[in-house]
Amino acid sequence: MENEKQKKILFALIPIVIALLSFFVIARFTSSTEFNAKTIQSLDDKKTTVMELAAASTAASAAITLIPGDVGTPIANKLADLSSYFLIVLCAIYLEKYLVTITGYAAFKILVPIACVFFSGYLLWRKEILRVVAQKFLLFGLAVYLVIPASVKVADMIETTYASSIESTIETAKQTTDEIESETGESGQVDDKSSNEKFQSDSDSDSKENAGGFFSGLFNKVQEGVSTATANVENVLNNFIEALAILLVTSCLIPILVLIFFVWLVKMLLGLNIDIPTSVRK
Repeated sequence: MENEKQKKILFALIPIVIALLSFFVIARFTSSTEFNAKTIQSLDDKKTTVMELAAASTAASAAITLIPGDVGTPIANKLADLSSYFLIVLCAIYLEKYLVTITGYAAFKILVPIACVFFSGYLLWRKEILRVVAQKFLLFGLAVYLVIPASVKVADMIETTYASSIESTIETAKQTTDEIESETGESGQVDDKSSNEKFQSDSDSDSKENAGGFFSGLFNKVQEGVSTATANVENVLNNFIEALAILLVTSCLIPILVLIFFVWLVKMLLGLNIDIPTSVRK
């Protein structure tokens, strides 16, 4: 009888040892930035992409406002509105980045040790409620720790497919912005030259007509260039919307879906009857 009691105490000490290892050793590694360097680097790369897209959309919006008339105003306003959505994506990325280390701390510093203590109590007193609570804390702790790395991994798989499309959107936006600024700059120079020529040639009607015809043709050419750039911006707007949709899915929707999956998995596992070995029961 005494031997059986010592055996029971010995088995009960094993979860306590695991709890101490989790609290003092494992938690230190899982909550460190070095241990999660790959996940953090992936989130930093995504953050850089979002900031580049936000800057490119803002620059394109500002450039379109330089186009004479109100032709580009709706597009400029739409591009400006995208900044708020990029901010949402950026906040989600920062939240994931901070949760990477926090969840590791919470799981192995708090939840797993608590699970081990409850399971140790079950081995001593054979209260079924203690075993159930231990299972719940353990599975919940593992789910909390794995949800962010798993969601980042899934998001990386999706983003790899569309990486070239997002990079192309940024480059096209920069190129179109430069074209609009160049064309509108030439248009302004043409207006200034036309005014100066008109002022200087009031005494010579023939010179005035020739200069007016020359600058009128040049101005029309510039206007055609601006119209072409405006058409390009419409395509850029569509590309920005597509890129934003990808980022919203990978940064906001995927983490939620992964969390739902882990919740479902934990509930399914808790519904199973996990038998304790007979040698431990005695």
